Amino acid sequence: MRAGPWWRHAVIYQVYVWSFADADGDGIGDLPGVRSRLPYLRDLGVDAIWLNPFYPSPQADNGYDVADYRDVDPRFGTLADLDALFADAHALGLRVIIDLVPNHTSHLHPWFLADRRDRYLFRDGRGDEPPNNWRSAFGGPAWTRVADGQWYLHLFAAEQPDLDWTNPAVRAEFEDILRFWFDRGADGFRIDVAHGLAKDPQMPDLTEGHVDVGYAAVGHPYFDLDEVHDVYRDWRRISDSYAGDRVFVGEIWVQSAERLALYLRPDELHTAFNFSFLTAPWDAKALRAAIDNTLRSLASVGAPPTWVLSNHDVVRHVTRYGGGAIGLRRARAAVLLMLALPGSAYVYQGEELGLPEVTDLPDDVRRDPTFLRTGGRELGRDGCRVPLPWSGSSPSYGFGPGPAAWLPQPESWAAHTAERQDGDPASMLNLYRAALRHRLPCFGSFGDGSLTWLPSAPDVLAFRRGPGAVCVVNVGDDPAPLPSLGGTLVLASDPSVTAETIGGASAAWFTVAGPDTAT
Repeated sequence: MRAGPWWRHAVIYQVYVWSFADADGDGIGDLPGVRSRLPYLRDLGVDAIWLNPFYPSPQADNGYDVADYRDVDPRFGTLADLDALFADAHALGLRVIIDLVPNHTSHLHPWFLADRRDRYLFRDGRGDEPPNNWRSAFGGPAWTRVADGQWYLHLFAAEQPDLDWTNPAVRAEFEDILRFWFDRGADGFRIDVAHGLAKDPQMPDLTEGHVDVGYAAVGHPYFDLDEVHDVYRDWRRISDSYAGDRVFVGEIWVQSAERLALYLRPDELHTAFNFSFLTAPWDAKALRAAIDNTLRSLASVGAPPTWVLSNHDVVRHVTRYGGGAIGLRRARAAVLLMLALPGSAYVYQGEELGLPEVTDLPDDVRRDPTFLRTGGRELGRDGCRVPLPWSGSSPSYGFGPGPAAWLPQPESWAAHTAERQDGDPASMLNLYRAALRHRLPCFGSFGDGSLTWLPSAPDVLAFRRGPGAVCVVNVGDDPAPLPSLGGTLVLASDPSVTAETIGGASAAWFTVAGPDTAT
């Protein structure tokens, strides 16, 4: 049995509600659709699901512009549908994490509509210019002017005004929101832009030394300020007052593993996404460095690592790893690497089907504000959000009873449907099922403990977990010698593993006996 709270070693499946399953045929995913597919997720072998935002919203940023934090958008169903989803998931042994968006609201939130400027970041400009040179993560300036001449801050779209977290009313509101959902049965929260709530009150201009999107440099005026930690200490006291090991996972883009660890001290957030692993190239040295830095820094605060390969904000890793046959082969190896590492892991919907990024969406169907605010210079994130193919040979591939989904699915996805892969022992879907089934007996009993590297060829990562499990990954394109293990093969990403060699872009799990041999 694995020791400690469930979230220290769980595999959590990300459900992008827009694109998971459509029950009513309008081409948009919904909560009844998610409920209908919960047995699939149980059979896949995950421990929990994370739901992207389902709240009432004008959908300027696909739900990350929240108008009401205590209800369900009619596009996705009702509050009763969500209660039923909680109940069904829990009956199947699945926990449910929901998204929380505390950095900003929708411009249609009651506070903004009532001109409650004390709860947002309104400032006077510099003449006819904005208060400073801050930039939106979606392109263009981070300020919009209102009729009386003042400007409000929006680090994302203009429809997403930033909240002022120095106002006690803002802090009290979100503490109440946490209690509302914990009381309804939520097992935890994924916190959007968790590093962004505090801003430098002087609001200085960005300099060349700052990174205004993505990872936050030290001294950044609106990302990763020390004051943000006070918020999470208050939140942790709330989560700790509930039974059942409730959890917070932060979306935290900071430049060093040491800065990330500060958010995971014992009285703050429980876990955070490991973006250094996600962004590492398919290279043995880069992957090992990401793993080592993560384990070292998080051990200092007693927090478990998390591992993730794709999500709704990045290009799908089949495509990032080269696309086509080589990208798929590397993705198969990558999941065995990820699931063998200490800690918890996240699976983004569709990666278990080997879905690639859709790069050729027509301009007129794209919704991502990055695409819209840059005039199409940046394609944005729609390509990783195309609705899932479940069955059949033509759109919408079982996504819903209607013939079309809100983003068009490629004809090539007929080969990727869950139905087609279900009966193929060599499919990506069945690799994920096998990996999740074998993960507990091979690696899960060692919880989120240590990892011991083993001697191996330059392009090979080989490590032991606990007394008797080894993972070997050949990141190179050519076959490489296996370390001397004397073990038994449990699972391989492809049939290239022999008693002496492992094929290029391949991974394998072994059970072994004998003492560790560290490097």
